[in-house]
Amino acid sequence: MTFRNGLGSLLRPEDSVLVLIDHQPYQLANLNSHDPQAVVNNTTALAKAAKVFGVPTILTSVVADRGGVIFKQVTDVFPGQEVIDRTLINTWEDATVVDAVRATGRKQLIIAGLWTEICVAMPAIQAAGEGWDVTVITDASGGTSVEAHAVAIQRMIAAGINMMTWVALAAEWQRDWARLDTAGPLTQVMIDHVGGSGIAYLWEQQLLHTPVAAASSAGA
Repeated sequence: MTFRNGLGSLLRPEDSVLVLIDHQPYQLANLNSHDPQAVVNNTTALAKAAKVFGVPTILTSVVADRGGVIFKQVTDVFPGQEVIDRTLINTWEDATVVDAVRATGRKQLIIAGLWTEICVAMPAIQAAGEGWDVTVITDASGGTSVEAHAVAIQRMIAAGINMMTWVALAAEWQRDWARLDTAGPLTQVMIDHVGGSGIAYLWEQQLLHTPVAAASSAGA
């Protein structure tokens, strides 16, 4: 296995393309590896981060007329964008999706989806075998059980696939807080979706903008 290390192995927004797979009601109904609300939150945050950094994002569902449409929280990030609906379980066997990815000219392929053990593992393993630099966002994915999610991650790591969470990915894309064109919008995503860290940031801003009380006059 080739180890993933060195500066060049880090993800860059200009080289990244994101594929969000099957974030649908049917899959969410049997999501047991994570809190379902957390996965909706994390997937929405991932989509927003991709938009902040101008990362092309492909949305795909499977048999949406039975499984339901992609979460509104996600599609609202990309208003008017077509969702590619498939019959193939393995997204990477669907020519429409693969052609859309290839058309971006990017080689750092980032995947998140439901369920991890099926709709994430199969395309990730196939794409990695075809030479793509594949990263899976584990907290915007989920499986039918804790075991199913964990075993799928182990299987993909063995296939040379990189694992990250959405906040780690966003930080890697940002890389330098001096990049002001994305620093502000990314901070807003974190305020909206990172819970305690977002609240702590707002508190910090409150403290910085709270005047220090004047000292009482001597003898008063």
